[in-house]
Amino acid sequence: MSKVTILAHNGRPGPEEALMGGGENWHTRSGAEALLALHSVTDGLSTSEAARRLEIEGENKIAGGNGPNPFGIFLAQFTSLMIWVLIAAGALSGIMGQLTDALAIMAVVLLHALVGFYQEYSAENSIAALKKLTSPQAKVKRGGVVLAIPASAVVSGDILVLEAGDLVAADARLLSASSITCSEAALTGESGVVEKHAAKLERSGIPLAERSNMIFMGTAIASGSGRAVVVGTAMNTQLGRIAALIQRADARAATPLQKKLDAVGRMLVWATLGIVVTLFLLGLWRGTPLLELVLTSVSLAVAAVPEGLPAVVTVALSIGVTRMARRGALVRRLSAVETLGSTNVICTDKTGTLTVGEMTVKALYVAGQAYEVTGEGYGSDGRVLLAGSDPARGQRAALLMLGTALVGCNNAHIASHSGLSTLVGDPTEGALLAAGIKAGADRANIDVTMPQLRELPFDSDRKRSAVVRKVSDDLCRVLINGAPGPLLALSTHIFGRNGVQALSDEDRVAIRSEISGMAKQGLRVLGSAYRDVTLILAETGNVAALERELVFVGLAGMYDPPRTEAKLSIAKCRDAGIRVIMITGDHPETASAIASEVGIVSATAPMTGENLDGMSDEKLAVIAPEIAVYARVTAEHKFRIVRALQVGGKNVVAMTGDGVNDAPAIKGADIGIAMGKSGTEVTRQAADVILVDDNFQTIVAAVEQGRGIYDNIRKTLQYLLAGNAGELMLMGVCVFAGLPAPLLPIHLLWINLVTDGLPALCLAGDPIDKDVMKRGPRPNSENIMDASFLIGMMITGMLTGGVALAVYVVTLQSHPVAVARTYAFTVLVFAELLRAFGARSTIRPVWQIALFTNRNLVFVVALSVGLQVWSQHNDILGTFLKSTSVPAADCLGLLLAGCVPLAAIELIKVVRGWPRRGKPLVS
Repeated sequence: MSKVTILAHNGRPGPEEALMGGGENWHTRSGAEALLALHSVTDGLSTSEAARRLEIEGENKIAGGNGPNPFGIFLAQFTSLMIWVLIAAGALSGIMGQLTDALAIMAVVLLHALVGFYQEYSAENSIAALKKLTSPQAKVKRGGVVLAIPASAVVSGDILVLEAGDLVAADARLLSASSITCSEAALTGESGVVEKHAAKLERSGIPLAERSNMIFMGTAIASGSGRAVVVGTAMNTQLGRIAALIQRADARAATPLQKKLDAVGRMLVWATLGIVVTLFLLGLWRGTPLLELVLTSVSLAVAAVPEGLPAVVTVALSIGVTRMARRGALVRRLSAVETLGSTNVICTDKTGTLTVGEMTVKALYVAGQAYEVTGEGYGSDGRVLLAGSDPARGQRAALLMLGTALVGCNNAHIASHSGLSTLVGDPTEGALLAAGIKAGADRANIDVTMPQLRELPFDSDRKRSAVVRKVSDDLCRVLINGAPGPLLALSTHIFGRNGVQALSDEDRVAIRSEISGMAKQGLRVLGSAYRDVTLILAETGNVAALERELVFVGLAGMYDPPRTEAKLSIAKCRDAGIRVIMITGDHPETASAIASEVGIVSATAPMTGENLDGMSDEKLAVIAPEIAVYARVTAEHKFRIVRALQVGGKNVVAMTGDGVNDAPAIKGADIGIAMGKSGTEVTRQAADVILVDDNFQTIVAAVEQGRGIYDNIRKTLQYLLAGNAGELMLMGVCVFAGLPAPLLPIHLLWINLVTDGLPALCLAGDPIDKDVMKRGPRPNSENIMDASFLIGMMITGMLTGGVALAVYVVTLQSHPVAVARTYAFTVLVFAELLRAFGARSTIRPVWQIALFTNRNLVFVVALSVGLQVWSQHNDILGTFLKSTSVPAADCLGLLLAGCVPLAAIELIKVVRGWPRRGKPLVS
């Protein structure tokens, strides 16, 4: 191939492109002219040429904003009102000559900023890394072979293979188009779909919306199929040009949970300020020095409000997202993690989710005779057998006719590498293609002797697809595959052993009986038919004109076995209070057979799309809670079912799917879940979660993670607020009692740093409680700080503050204030650190939780306790913390005293849980 001049990645045209008018007028060139200009051919680029162009052009990606900005994240740590109040207090200390206090306060502020920076920078990097995992795919033709490649690897001159549901990977000039319509709202703002064709346009400079022979990156193929040659990638696309004009900013919105926590934070700020002002006025009345009062009040306010909580929430969600990714669920929006925890209805497709997703035709029916098909998957190994032996010669003509319909009306491609067969295309078409080959059809021969003239793509309303092939100069044949019921209704003749004959009532009864028999075996049944038409009708006729007076050929029964883990996962959903509803386009009896096999129990017969058509939305909302299986449904039906389940706000609905017809329901559900392997790009973009393995078990694991993350955030918040409540109680009682302040500002700042920061992060990443799926889903409207939360927080705070107060008062009887403060300070640190072990569960005693399942927490607590003990014996750190030396025996005694709150809380758990001994613990 001769050397190609390609657009530079910086967006400036190369020499050849400049001659073409900057690439704006591709629509005025014919397909052949476009191929010639791009040095490409209809069979596509060679692999080596594509690699060379990729190296020159760069990846086909729109240049977005830069990654996390370290400097910006660091500065963001100083946006808290409390932090600025603390900085002001440090400055005030310096002005009044208290340099030690000023330096200590500033050091703590800086350390807090560094810890917050690390937390948020790590979370941002984690989220950015996960986004890379959801890059879309594109189908291209290279060297005559259709390949599925990452969209980022598409280059100019590539031949795109387009089907309904695909996102367009680059700007391209259509070479062929069969009933293609495109949704260009993302680019042009036009809400409706636009019809496309491959014909050359004469006028240059027309608006994008009128360039009917062009497709553009980021738009979606709504229907039809075709081929197109890529004329622009990355920033050289229309979408890239728009992106270049936009200053991208971080627009990641706060999640609903973060908004709730922000509201909690505001409430705490005002409550704390009220308490602090009261204590300040009381101290002022008692004659406490003004500077001491200012520093103590400000420090107490900072200690009382968990300003690091938003970072903890972000890290907890990010950890959950990472865990889900390891289990095969890619979360595209953090808010989905929260909603997953309250999901109580999962609407799932059958094929590929509850089943393995590898269709295999197991039975054929043609000319009144049923056949067994051997072999698994998409390979050509296997045969079509009649009663265990090869069909007789007279039956082979009928089988060949059926095989021709199965292969001739098919867009799938099966590639063999090292003895393994891989499918590019729809699994159903792949199974039909393999069966047609086993029945004797030869695709290469069909393409030569019956070249394709036109395609009528599958749509969910017709429930079939058709291909028009040219048989001779005057004759064309329409080959049709689709739902057998509608095909039979459109048929007037049948292909029998003796050729074409009139379709009798007896034939119809026999065919319907065979359809029912296959369905009862759990087989998905498709029918095949054909019609011979004139060349003029083939070229100009609409769908209705071509798909009538058909010759019915036969049936194909496909089997997609249930996943071995699906039954266990559905049982787990039942235990967790989650309803599982199957919504499928399959035959009702097939749907019932699979549903029964995996454990979906319905009190009623399957509801069909035909039943739904005659039902109002109000009636559907009433009966939807009783129905567990829907069959023969369209995109509109799926959307209506989801909406009916959401009426009244009682259900939080997750919807799964893979096809373009699933996208509206996925978008309308509370949680949209797309299939990563078999799903179309439109469906993936509409979803909140993408399943890498298309497995129902992964959905259940994601719900489990969602519940666990919410629990972790809740117990972390309770741990933080209980510690703050204890500090407030200790300080408040002493001020009211007229005792010297038990803690200095530097003590409060140290406690806030050592006991609130790292232990809270460890709790946020705690392993999920093994019983989290043995209790019902939480209501989506549940307040995170309910009565049990507040009671637990106050009891824990009183125990922690009470131990420190007791130590302080007792020590004050026989020691100076500085020693008493040191003892109170030390025991409070010990108590809060040890309490972190009990905070891991609100219902399980600490001895029922394996200690080293959270090794980070063990390490952090041990390190912090060691640092606290060391501070009592190191002169420099002791001076910094204004603490005195503590003998080793007393350190041990204070550590034992610090165990008292933990022991008391664990005893409360035992007493509260005693009546439920031997039963699942439910909070």
